[in-house]
Amino acid sequence: MTTTDTLMAAVREGKVSAVIELVTDMTTEERRAAVPELKALRIELRKELWSNRARQIRPALHAAGAACHSGAAAAAAWIAGSEMSWAPAAPPVLLNLLAYRDRQWQADVAARLADRPESAGVPFALMSGLVRLSGCEVPTTDSYVRGWLNSSTTTWQLSGPLLAERLGRDAHLVPLVNALFELDDIGWRLEWTYGQDDAQGWIPALAQLTGQGLLDRKTMIDGCVARLLRGGSTVDQRAFLALFKALSPTREEERERTGDWMALATDAAVAIAFHAQSVLTALALDGELTARQLAEMSRGVLFRPEKKLVRAQLVLLGKVLRASPSEASALLPAVAEGFGHPDTDLQERAVKLVERWAGRADQGARDEMLASAELLSGALRPRAAAALGVVPEALEPGTPEVYEEILPPVPLARRVDPAPETVEELAEEVGALLAARTEDVAVVERVLDGLVRHTYRDHEALVEALRPVVAGRWWYPEDGPRASADNNFRARPYGVEVVLASLFDGVKPSTLHKALRKDGSPRSDCVHAKLERPWRARLYETAYRLRTEPLPFLLSTPTWASGLLEAGELVARLGEYRRLGAPVAEADFAQALRRVRHDVTADPDASVGVAAAATALGTPEGDRLAALLTAPAPAAPAAEIVETESRLLVRTGGVPELRSRELPPFFRPLGAPVDPTERGQQCYHWGFPAYPHWLAILPGERETVAARLLAVLSAGAVDDIPLEVGYLPLLAESPGPVGDALLLSVAYGAGARRAEERVAAVDALLVLAASGQLDTDRLGELLGRLMAMGAVKPVRVVECVRTAAATGACGTVWGLLRAALPALLAGPAAGTAAARGVGDLLAVAAECVERAGGHGELPHLGELAARRGGSRLLTQARRLHTLLTEEDASTATT
Repeated sequence: MTTTDTLMAAVREGKVSAVIELVTDMTTEERRAAVPELKALRIELRKELWSNRARQIRPALHAAGAACHSGAAAAAAWIAGSEMSWAPAAPPVLLNLLAYRDRQWQADVAARLADRPESAGVPFALMSGLVRLSGCEVPTTDSYVRGWLNSSTTTWQLSGPLLAERLGRDAHLVPLVNALFELDDIGWRLEWTYGQDDAQGWIPALAQLTGQGLLDRKTMIDGCVARLLRGGSTVDQRAFLALFKALSPTREEERERTGDWMALATDAAVAIAFHAQSVLTALALDGELTARQLAEMSRGVLFRPEKKLVRAQLVLLGKVLRASPSEASALLPAVAEGFGHPDTDLQERAVKLVERWAGRADQGARDEMLASAELLSGALRPRAAAALGVVPEALEPGTPEVYEEILPPVPLARRVDPAPETVEELAEEVGALLAARTEDVAVVERVLDGLVRHTYRDHEALVEALRPVVAGRWWYPEDGPRASADNNFRARPYGVEVVLASLFDGVKPSTLHKALRKDGSPRSDCVHAKLERPWRARLYETAYRLRTEPLPFLLSTPTWASGLLEAGELVARLGEYRRLGAPVAEADFAQALRRVRHDVTADPDASVGVAAAATALGTPEGDRLAALLTAPAPAAPAAEIVETESRLLVRTGGVPELRSRELPPFFRPLGAPVDPTERGQQCYHWGFPAYPHWLAILPGERETVAARLLAVLSAGAVDDIPLEVGYLPLLAESPGPVGDALLLSVAYGAGARRAEERVAAVDALLVLAASGQLDTDRLGELLGRLMAMGAVKPVRVVECVRTAAATGACGTVWGLLRAALPALLAGPAAGTAAARGVGDLLAVAAECVERAGGHGELPHLGELAARRGGSRLLTQARRLHTLLTEEDASTATT
């Protein structure tokens, strides 16, 4: 038996100690000779990553390969191999085996391992051990420094020395700490403290080491400031600001970096800008900031949207002007930068400063302020004009501007393109669909129909064209079906993935059949499942038929991206099915019927003609289609608003057409009445990405979909649960009547927890307004009720209406707020802190009235405006009341 055979036997038995003894006695040539056998075993074990045998063998294999590779690059690649991390050899074992190599080789391996990403999982003990053995310079790569951070803290014990003491004994402390300032996403590690002692953390430890002189103070302070200037994640910014504060910089050290603080106050994240502003404020009040520098800083800060920053800057400018009135010419033009702030309270603060100090400014400064005064709201322009010594008309445009509402273009109906003609084109479409992970109905339906058509024409050609696209997918069967993939598909179809997996035998036909029957069995469902089941059933059925009895094409592929299917197209498809003698698939045909446009055409004779053509087919499917086309249009189910659990929901009656025994079982739950009090209506799981298809299941019936999802959607506003509300713009774009369910959906979307969710509500609002389908008064009334009862927070609604107004929809927003505000102003909370955000709503309303025009009394506004006080609520109430009741109130044409 050769030395290689003996070594391989020890490796296969997983005997690490035996491998160490054998490799130590082997010559260089013998080690090289063993490498091919070790590589072959490594490839063999890749097929059984999780097996007990692989876990037993791999540590010995890992150690043997590391010792036998003669080149540094090859050894590093072997050590850092991805599958080796499942059961690697311990770092002391590897260091023992590599200790006999020359130092240059060890340094080379250490550098190569340190260059690997942190996700490679190379143990820091191994890298640092090689650095120690070779005596090389310490690597400062991302992986090595992060490993050092982890190692320095995870080895700490409660009875051991403090972190600062242990770091102080590290010979590589300085270069590794300097490298910290170059790492991204490092803040959470620096902020972490250990035990109950806040001093046991990186930030206090680094500050202590700097104070002891082990770290250069200037380098540490410059590093912190540089990181703040560079930007990055909020956590990173917060951590390096905390480190900077822990270093306790002196006034001289802060003054040396005045330019940096000015840049940070202007452009940095809010928390960093606040600190920079506080530093500059102290310098300015001590006379260590020139008027030019203060003016430059102020222009940047007053341009920011954050009200607290702007307010603090105006306060600072007021203090400096009181101390040095002679600087008015330099500072007041910067104050005028606040004229353009969207918050009128801040505009008024800026105007007050101008009123007080304009007499000390020269003509050049006055001219600059006059140019900026046009940005002021209408009520403040006369005051600015008086302060600057000009008549108010000088700040008004020469010709009154006629207001014009700006709304987005009405979305045009999109046709679904025909399926790709060749398998190569289809493969490209599939690749793009998988990469983009889109659920665009038009794209998915086109690809789905293409897969069915080309399977029917030439299954083998389709498989060969798709293989490079799907190879490597989680379900792709390299050496036979994967049990885990089959189990996953049993639970959910994963969109078009289940059809692709069926083409490649990645899922068993029996699994598809069972899943289809399960979706058809009666059971208690939450709202998601009721909407999901028809879509799931159609996918399972399509995948199953590809393996058993392929369809020539899908009957249910819609004509339009909304999901609507033209009746004439369905008649032609049924005729082709009859010619081919192809059996109709149950779920496919049921979906096709639900998608047929009921108002086939405005011409009744043409409708009768299409129905006659369907009857002439002489098939049961043709007769069902003809009956559908000639039947009276179904009446919308009765609906009413109910109040339950501090929210408004919609109760609807049943839809008999959807509960028909002619429909498959998975469609019938959609016809059940919607009762918000029914158990299961208010579930909180929202992980389905297929919501665009829910609207396409029942095209033209968006109120039905909206009513079913309303209970879940309301949780996002009432219970502060992050939810998927991306379907709101789709609801607005879909055909069908608009009712309370859709309007309440938009209202709850306006109160969603996350800003990106609220943007979806704004989009839906503008689309409805642009298409002339928005009942502004009704939506405003519902929104006002929701805010008054606490279901929707006014402070969140402010962002939505302000965004909509900024797009040019001031008339729409004013109409909405005109109907919503009375419910808020009537309650006892109108003058208390509980009504946070109402003052901002009044401010948006006033801005819209100034631009779009408005006149007349608003219920309860006069009483609120008559109260004494200077709060934002009362100030904005007086402003809006004045605008609405003045005889010369705006009469702009909308």
